[in-house]
Amino acid sequence: MNAPPTMTPPLLQVDNLTIAFGSVTAVKGVSFHIRPGEILGIVGESGSGKSITCRALMGLLPGTAQAGGSVKLEGRGLLDFSEPDWCAIRGRDMGMIFQNPASHLDPLRRIGKQIAAPLVRHLGISRREALHRAVKLLDDVGIRDPEMRARSYPHEFSGGMKQRAMIAAAIGCGPKLLIADEPTTALDVTVQARILKLLKDLNQERGLAIILISHDLGVVADICSRVVVMRDGEIVEQGPIDEVINRPQHVYTRLLIDSQPGRRSLSALPSATAAPLLSVENFSVSFPVRRDLVGGFAKASARAFLALDGVDLQIATGETVGIVGESGSGKSTLARAIIRQNRPSTGVIRLEGQNINALTGDALTRFRRRVQMVFQNPYDSLNPRMTISQAVAEPIWRHGLADRRTAEIQANELLDMVELPSALRSRKPRQLSGGQCQRVGLARALALQPQLLIADEITSALDVTTQAQILELLTRLQRERALTLLYISHDLSVVSSICQRVYVFKAGRIVENGPARQVLTTPKDPYTQELVGSLSHLAPAASPQIPFQV
Repeated sequence: MNAPPTMTPPLLQVDNLTIAFGSVTAVKGVSFHIRPGEILGIVGESGSGKSITCRALMGLLPGTAQAGGSVKLEGRGLLDFSEPDWCAIRGRDMGMIFQNPASHLDPLRRIGKQIAAPLVRHLGISRREALHRAVKLLDDVGIRDPEMRARSYPHEFSGGMKQRAMIAAAIGCGPKLLIADEPTTALDVTVQARILKLLKDLNQERGLAIILISHDLGVVADICSRVVVMRDGEIVEQGPIDEVINRPQHVYTRLLIDSQPGRRSLSALPSATAAPLLSVENFSVSFPVRRDLVGGFAKASARAFLALDGVDLQIATGETVGIVGESGSGKSTLARAIIRQNRPSTGVIRLEGQNINALTGDALTRFRRRVQMVFQNPYDSLNPRMTISQAVAEPIWRHGLADRRTAEIQANELLDMVELPSALRSRKPRQLSGGQCQRVGLARALALQPQLLIADEITSALDVTTQAQILELLTRLQRERALTLLYISHDLSVVSSICQRVYVFKAGRIVENGPARQVLTTPKDPYTQELVGSLSHLAPAASPQIPFQV
């Protein structure tokens, strides 16, 4: 990435920015700038102040926040703007892509109309012309069949498509600055690579200045010319990307680099025994497609969607097996089938030789104790009305393994094991961070002392240091409890760091499997090669501090 000339005046200048909420100062004296046509990265853990800083740049701070210092866009001071002033420049001069597009797209409005709305407001064009431009914007960001997709609702888009639609809305009025807040978090590796390529193309073709907020230094190293490293509301280091990545000056920057999952080694992982614990044999799952959209109207359909097609898979006792693939490849469908949430169309799943779908009564109860799952979003999998201690104790007393008093004692022992501070245990899930809440989900899954633990994308939305802590915790608990682990992820670096074997899924089928070292370094299937190539794109060999190792 070529940096813009250093003599070019800054497009955005931030000086001594402070943001406080009552007596708590969230951002402390932050100063940085971005020039026209530049891509600037801002990295740091959750809670470091990245997102709240960039919300201040867009005038999106909550009413309880007090901001000080100076923020200037082309010399205009922004912090004293009124709401009408902000509305005049949002979308026209500055655009923003949010981390979770599903939360920022109106579920009741068609995608085309949502993209067209700011065009009507800022450019003064007719609704008809705005819809025509919306279709063109969808085409520009790589949405196939844009005319049809413009009539779709957000729930009909995949995660990557929603992110592209939000990019289309953000660039529609030709802004000079685009702020992208974790735009690739929780996207699979190939979609992630496409979104980043799209951002680079927009930067090069339109001269668009971009601020990229991320916890992933590999992503930032790939497309940014400069980087700002934040911790606890302060900038601890900033400079050219190659200099910061290859010669970090601050201990926290080195911690972020060392927390990249590709820096872990398989040599320390436990060896699997030869005894098979779980076997999946010629397993298929299909779902009825109940409704099609024809001309915007619902129509009954007898078609079925084949989510899994003839899958064969084995996991040995004590082994860690990874499942990788894009969103929609069937990974989570298989996980839910193993815990009996999805019934097979054909085939069988056996746990130590027993057909799990034939289990009933006490045998089924024993099976549910032996196989537990940690879900991708811990907030959605924990009861929001229960405290953390209650959530972990509940499965213990419900399965009759202890009375409620004893279950609470055991729950606290489990929370000690996953290193959750005792001060947090009386809180509700929404009062915890993502990493803290994931520790609770892990403790709850371990409460019944399972033999097989299924981890479904449990680190996909966590920053790299929290991710590293969860992975270290998981491998330690595996050793201490003799767990067998099925790890599902779209992140090949994570899979390479903890798994002995890996299965690659595409469109419901296994296209390649074998030892992780072999599959992820010398892939044979073209699809696996594409996945590995996408990872190399995100963590280039030119950045030796962030290698892809197995």
